This record gives sequence, structure tokens and C-alpha cells, in this order.
Amino acid sequence: MRGATLVAVTCTVLHILHRHARRTSISHVALPHYTRGDAPFHVQQCSISCTTLLHFTCSNASFHVRRYFTSCVTMLHFTHGVTPLHTSVGTPAMDWCRLLVAPTSSMRRSLKGRCSLSATCWKLEFGSHIIPSVQLALKLASKGLTITFVNTEAVHAQTVKAYNNSLSKTLNDSIDCSNSTDDIFFGAREAGLDIRYRVVSDGLPLEFDRSLNHNQFMFSLLHVFSAHVEKIIREVALDGPPISCIIADTFFVWVAPMAEKFGVPHISFWTEPALVFSLYHHAHLLRQHGHFDSEGKNRKDPIDYIPGIPSIDPKDIPSYLQVSDTSTVVHQIILAAFNGAKRADWVLSNTVEELELHTIEALNNYFPFYAVGPILPPKFTENSISTSLWPESDCSSWLDTHPDRSVIYISFGSYAHISKEEIQEIAEGLMLSGRSFVWVLRPDIVSSDEPEPLPKDFQERTRGQGLVVHWCRQREVLSHRAIGGFLTHCGWNSIMESVWCEVPMLGLPLLTDQFTNRKLIVDDWGVGLDLMRKLRREEVKENMERVFGEEGFRERVREVRGVLARAIGEEGSSQANLDKFVVDLKRKLGGPSKGEVISFDRDVYGE
Repeated sequence: MRGATLVAVTCTVLHILHRHARRTSISHVALPHYTRGDAPFHVQQCSISCTTLLHFTCSNASFHVRRYFTSCVTMLHFTHGVTPLHTSVGTPAMDWCRLLVAPTSSMRRSLKGRCSLSATCWKLEFGSHIIPSVQLALKLASKGLTITFVNTEAVHAQTVKAYNNSLSKTLNDSIDCSNSTDDIFFGAREAGLDIRYRVVSDGLPLEFDRSLNHNQFMFSLLHVFSAHVEKIIREVALDGPPISCIIADTFFVWVAPMAEKFGVPHISFWTEPALVFSLYHHAHLLRQHGHFDSEGKNRKDPIDYIPGIPSIDPKDIPSYLQVSDTSTVVHQIILAAFNGAKRADWVLSNTVEELELHTIEALNNYFPFYAVGPILPPKFTENSISTSLWPESDCSSWLDTHPDRSVIYISFGSYAHISKEEIQEIAEGLMLSGRSFVWVLRPDIVSSDEPEPLPKDFQERTRGQGLVVHWCRQREVLSHRAIGGFLTHCGWNSIMESVWCEVPMLGLPLLTDQFTNRKLIVDDWGVGLDLMRKLRREEVKENMERVFGEEGFRERVREVRGVLARAIGEEGSSQANLDKFVVDLKRKLGGPSKGEVISFDRDVYGE
């Protein structure tokens, strides 16, 4: 009779899984907790070391079954009633199809000991977050930590394809990325660093156009991605040395609840300036004062009430804080992510203490906020880790034929979009000036449906004047003696790289943090000029010539470059902050009490 009961209950639950959970593999998806009208089903799976009590309640009938399972402890909660399927626990905005791990005490003990670096963010496919995450992994591994770097299948596939195409090789598009032997950290391990590499689905097919379908992509990150993340965390915890902490981009919404569930520290990695972090962190103050999420139009008077920020104009705050409609999926991600970041044990930021001292001091009142930037490759123009999302063109031969500081470099980063009209105004400005140029125009720079945004006769009229490429080795280009200016979207990585190469900038911010970054480079540091959004070709020509002609810009960018260099030097603030973080982490985890930082020889890290 007991055997018959077990079969009946199992078949019933598998039927529900087939209809509502969309997956039937017990090895991957746990039996669910359903509430269906008056008939709730309660299921919990445990590891093989535990006897599991599966408790089902169906109308007035109860079934109690004992079974053994080889999979890790998992619980999947759904509520299915008269309303659409949604989660019954956790944060409703995040979890409608989320795997919720319920670790046993033995599993919690197995989670102590290894640092797992989840290196992507809410903008998962974007180089602006991938590049510093990769470099942070290398830096932490050089301090003696074991790192598991988790990349998304989509980013992995794109970087591998770009790398192979750059080498004029053919990559089979049907490659199974989850089992791919392509490992971007292979060379780092050969050099002695303990970095493991895993890939995880972001919940969408590889062929899905994440750039063209931005909102659907964001929705998947918010509602689906966490299930895949949790599955791989369980696998990592069981396959190797125990996990000691989770380091993840601040914009991941799942990090804080995941770390709390597993009972490990949470380190929030912020890839932008501290000023932008502080504005998002204090969004509640902006809302209270009517500068954000107000009915009708937001206020335009200066913002002077945020700790550590003397004053900032509303036009200089991130674009997502300048709008009145905060119901978008991106706003849901931002607000959820920063609610989670407030629970972080530490925040590591890709900035420099000396450049944002007061802002960082104020943030340290909430949690340890360590400036560890600029996070750049040790050999600036060399990168042993492939992070490019497109095949890279080598511009060095073309640049070699031009005089020093005579060429302007133009790039709008790996994700930002710009209108066809704006591109054509820039093109006309270049032709008016006669200035030599290298212009990076991604195939999707306007959209995936607009591959040819330049004026029809542009290539012919600028023959010999410029070089247009889909993508290039930006650090190599910026460091070339021929480059004298950079027309940039004001992405933070691009700013750091331009300053490092002592190249003044023309700022054309397009979205998010770029408006705030523009304030830093133009108003605060004085290392560049504005190009306002309503572009005119005459303005492009005039400001381009000012950046090249006024020596003051180059002097100031040289001074800021000195600040960066000192910060990452042996006695610098960023180096000290990274060392202090490692000591604090080991102390929190019960490691060496003397606070020693284990470090590989500099030659291992490539210096």
C-alpha cells in the first residue's frame, strides 16, 4: 500500500511539473510547493545523507512519504490559483520562476572556504562590466584566493567567437557553451593563479538579440536568471573546495538574498565612480525632495543634501534618476539591486580614493567601501584574457603613418546606442575639420536593424583621412602616440583608459551613469569638453579643435593620470585598500589572524 501511495503521489507531482513548471527533470528541478485552489502541495528534497519527508496535502487528503534523493537540497515554490503563476515566498518581483535553495547544516558547512566571483551584472553582455570583473578576479587570485569566475553562456559564446574571428578562424555556431573547452582563464592558471571558470545561462537562447530586445532581456535578468545562478552555485559548492563568499556586480538583484541563504559574506563590486553609487544609494532622498520619481516633472534646482556630495545639478545625475516614470523593468532592477547592496559586507569600487574622497568617506558610514581602481591590466596594452565582444581590428599600422597627437579616436562603447542623425552630424563635423580619425562603429550602434548609419558618400569623401572599424583594441589605440583626443560616450572604463594614456576627451553621454561621469571629467577634473546631445556639425568641429589646440587639457589629464598611477603603486591607496579587504575577508572567515596577505610573485601576475 505504501508503494502504491508513493507512485500515485509522484505521478501527480510530475503531472503538475509538466503543466506548470515547464521542466520534468527531477535531477535539475525540485518537486514544487503548489497552492492550487484549496489543494496545496508541499515538497522538499534533501541530499542523500538526509531522509526527506515529502508532505503533500490535497484537499482533505494527506500523504507522508519517505524517500532518498541524490540531488542537493532544493525547494521550488509556486502559487497557482485564479491569478497567473507567481512565487509565494521571497521578493515577488524577482522570483516567479526562481529556484530557492534550502541548505542543510552540513551543506552550509561545505560552503566555507572558497571565494566565488560572479563577474557579470545587470548589463550582463556589456564589456564595461566584464572587463573590470575579469581584472578583479586576476588581482584577487594574485593575493592567494581561489576564484571561481562565472560568466554567462551568451557572453562566453560572443567573446570566444570574436577571439577566433580575430585570429581568422572559424567557430562552429552550434558550440555547446555549457561544456565548452574554451576557457578565458587558461593562461592565468598556467601562470600559477587558481582561477576556475564556469558558464551559466542567463535564461534566454544564445541567438536571442539582447541589444535589440532590451526590455525582454532585462525582464529575464530580473525574473529568470537567479534560478540558473543558484543551480550553478550548488554545483560549484559540491564540486570543489567550499565557497567562502560571493563577489558579484552591484546590479545583480539576487546577490544579497543568495548570500544570506547560504550563510556566506557578500561583496558588492561597483564598476563605476563612487559618485554614481552614492546617487543610487540615496535615491530615497532624491524622491523625498522631488528630484526623482515625482508626480509630473522632477525639480531642476541643485541637489545639495546628499552626504559627501557638495552639490550636483539634476541634469548630471544618472539618466534613470532623471525620469518620472519608475515603473520600468530597469528601474525595478536598479532599486532592488541597491536594496541588496545596502546589505553587503563590503563594497569594492573601480575608482580612486583621492579623486572622490568626500563621497567615499560618507559611504563608509554605511558599510566598508573600498576604492581599488583603476582596475586595469598590469601591462596596459596587453590583455591575456579575451573579453572583447566583437572581432578586433588592428589599427596600429594605420596610426603609425600619422604624426604625434594628430588623430581623434571615436568610440561609444560596447552597448550604448546613438541615433543615425547624431552619427551623421559627427561625420559632417569630421569632414569640415579635416582631422584624421579612427572611428569605432559597432554593427548595432544605432540598432540591429540599421547597419549603415553613415552618410552615403562618407567613406569616399574621407578616403585617406580616417579609418572606420567595427571594433578595435581600445587600449592599444589610446596609447598610440598619434592619438590626440577621444570623442567618448563617457563610459567609466573608457575614461580611466583615456586618462591613463593622457588623452583629453570630448564627452557625449548617452545613458545611465555617463551623464554623471561627464560632470567629473569636464566640470571637476577639467580634462575634456562637452558635446551636447543636440549635436551640430559646427560644434563638433569647434570643440574637436579646442581639445587638440589648448594645452591646458593635456596638462590636467597628465595630473589626473599621476593620481591613478600613485593609487595603484606599491604604497598607493588602491593597493592598500585591496590588501585590507583581503585581510578583513580572511579574518571574517576565521583565516590567518595576523592579517598577512598571500601574494604571488609579480611575474606570475604579468608585471
